[in-house]
Amino acid sequence: MPGGASGMRVALIASSFAPHVGGVEEHVAQVAVGLRDRGHAVEVWTVDRGARASSRFALPVRYLPTPLPSRSARGVAGFAVRAPGALSRWSKAMREFRPEVLSVQCFGPNGLYALGVHRRYDVPLVVTSHGETLGDDTGVFARSALLRRGLRNAVATAAAVTAPSEYVLADLRARFGLGGGVVIPNGVGAAHVGARPQAQREGAVTRRADLLLAVGRLGRMKGFDLLIEAFVDAALPGAELEIVGDGPERASLQDQITRAGFEDRIRLAGQATSEVVAARMSAATAVVVPSRSEAFGIVALEAWRESAPLVMTSRGGAGEFVRDGHDGLLVDPEDRPALVSAIRRVMGDDLLRSSLAAHGRARLPEFEWPRVAEAYERVFRNAVGTRS
Repeated sequence: MPGGASGMRVALIASSFAPHVGGVEEHVAQVAVGLRDRGHAVEVWTVDRGARASSRFALPVRYLPTPLPSRSARGVAGFAVRAPGALSRWSKAMREFRPEVLSVQCFGPNGLYALGVHRRYDVPLVVTSHGETLGDDTGVFARSALLRRGLRNAVATAAAVTAPSEYVLADLRARFGLGGGVVIPNGVGAAHVGARPQAQREGAVTRRADLLLAVGRLGRMKGFDLLIEAFVDAALPGAELEIVGDGPERASLQDQITRAGFEDRIRLAGQATSEVVAARMSAATAVVVPSRSEAFGIVALEAWRESAPLVMTSRGGAGEFVRDGHDGLLVDPEDRPALVSAIRRVMGDDLLRSSLAAHGRARLPEFEWPRVAEAYERVFRNAVGTRS
């Protein structure tokens, strides 16, 4: 029985959750369900950003306020007004759910409040970084001394710290005082049922020999400007590039496409459902991830799932699991000639694409969500055991 003699009571404290869409949101949802299926009582606690999921999640979700002080007099006064109510909401969550583990997923204001309730209620704290200190386009950790200090304190007091790659852990060791750390990779689900009929409605009917696909938030760290430059330089007759996603760089990317005179061959497709993304990947000649920094690179797993050949950034954690020339081509996206060469190579070699796709799909069992949940379970049990 969840939360019984063998089960734990786990609060997954996320920086963001549904209805917002992204890697952290998906990771938390899948881990929550996986832990529940392993017999644990689980709640998701997330930052209240004013929106609620339109459909009911399989497990309880609490949207909790996380006001923080600012340097202005007005900001300090506002925080003084809001803070007591916020602390009351967090204390109520602790009393009602009585978690045995506080699992911070992506450290932000959620992490500061989790650290506070950890200190007050003496419940083991586990911190999971998703690369927020490395790949944040807004530079929040560079600007906020409060977040930097909070993360250092959380790392120092945590029963365990995990991340999807050694790349992320190395940054925590170098800048935030971490000693040790545990790698728990991201995961990927089964192929989306019904993705193919939806693909037909969206125009992705069969795998094309001239479609390069990229997926992600349109922010500087994702490197789509580098991909556009390389695609133009590659000069592939008849080939098209489609970038799925939205974000703050959309207007500048569209200007870049227009200046290059490639409006008819490079398309910013906007935000899409996971089903449509899967369908587009299944239709593409290859998938490219050109990030300037990538904590892990879940798009790589999604490409493997759809049997799409992969060109992957070497900047970040991907080099820890993508095997260059075997299940993907690793390339530094800031090395334009190297990226151009990789694009030409994957677009022009049928045998290479077939080999990359087959080897990538064979890797999927290593990244199944139940295995990810099991890895968390081991960390959480150890955290609880050390306090017994």
